[in-house]
Amino acid sequence: MSKLTAAITAVGAYLPDYRLTNEILETMVDTTDEWITTRTGIKERRILKDKDKGTSYLAIKAAEDLIKKKNLDPKEIELVLVGTATPDMPVASTAVYVASQIGATNAFAYDLQAACSNFLYGMSAAARYIESGRYKKVLLIGADKMSSILDYEDRTTCIIFGDGAGAVLFEPNTKGLGLIDEYLRSDGNGREFLKIEAGGSLLPASEETVRNKQHYVFQDGKSVFKFAVYNMADGAAKIMERNGLTHDDVSWLVPHQANKRIIDATANRMGLDSGKVMMNIHRYGNTTSATLPLLLADYEEQLKKGDNLIFAAFGGGFTWGSIYLKWAYNP
Repeated sequence: MSKLTAAITAVGAYLPDYRLTNEILETMVDTTDEWITTRTGIKERRILKDKDKGTSYLAIKAAEDLIKKKNLDPKEIELVLVGTATPDMPVASTAVYVASQIGATNAFAYDLQAACSNFLYGMSAAARYIESGRYKKVLLIGADKMSSILDYEDRTTCIIFGDGAGAVLFEPNTKGLGLIDEYLRSDGNGREFLKIEAGGSLLPASEETVRNKQHYVFQDGKSVFKFAVYNMADGAAKIMERNGLTHDDVSWLVPHQANKRIIDATANRMGLDSGKVMMNIHRYGNTTSATLPLLLADYEEQLKKGDNLIFAAFGGGFTWGSIYLKWAYNP
C-alpha cells in the first residue's frame, strides 16, 4: 500500500477593497514611498475599513471562495483550522464561528497561534489529521486583520502590515504528492522583540495600558530582521539538503512576505533565481497568517502537478521553519 500523504487540492483567497498606498501613508506618518519601498519592498496594502467586521469576516470570505471554486459541499469538511494573530475575541474561537458560518456543520474547529508562522504550523497540523486516516477533508485558513492592532502613528510597524485571508483544502493522496517533509522550530527568548505587551494574562487591559498604547504591535526591527534573515534561509536550506534537492529540483519558493530583503536572502541561500520565487509583498504587505495561502492563490494558474514547493516562514515568539510539498493538481 502506498504511503498516505496530505495534499492541497483547492485554494481560496480574500482581500479587502481598500488600498492603503505608500503615498497615503506619507500623509499619516513621517515616511516616504522611497523609504518604505527600499527597506521592505511594499508599495501598498489592503485594509478592512469596516469596524464591525473582524478576522472572521476575512476567513469566511476566503473559505467561501475555495468552496465555490472546488464546488465543495461544506458539510463534507471535517475540520476547520484558522491560523490568526488577531482573533475576533479572546476565549471564543474564531475558527468555530467561521465553520458555522460557512456551513461546515459536521466539522470541529479551533484556532492556531504562532504569529507569522501560523499557516506553516497549520500545514503540519492539517497533514497529521489526514495522515491518521481518520479525516478526509481539512480546511486550513490563514487570516489576519492586522490593521486592528496597529498604531498608525508608529512608522516602524504601520507601513508593514495589511489585512487578508487565504484558505487551502487538504485531502488524502497515495501517489507521492502533498506534504513530504517539514522542519519547524521555535525560540521563546525572542518574544520580547515582537509582541503586544498588554491584553493577556500577564498584563490585563487597563486605562493605563490603553493610554500607553500597549495593545498595539511592538517590533524591535533590527533584532527581528537579523534573526529572520538567518533562520528562514537556514530552514529552507536544511529541508533541501535533507531531501536531496538542488536548486534545479525546486519549482517554487513560497516565502512568508515579511520583507523583500529577507525573501531575497532566503532565495539566494537556496540558489534560486527570482523567477522561482513567489512574491506579492508589493501589493499586500505582510498579511501575517495569510501570506502563504495568498501566494498560492496568486500563482495557482502557474502551478503544475508534481511541482516541488518549499514553504518558509518566520514569526514572533520566535517561530520559524520550512515545509517541502509536492503540488497535487494542474490549473
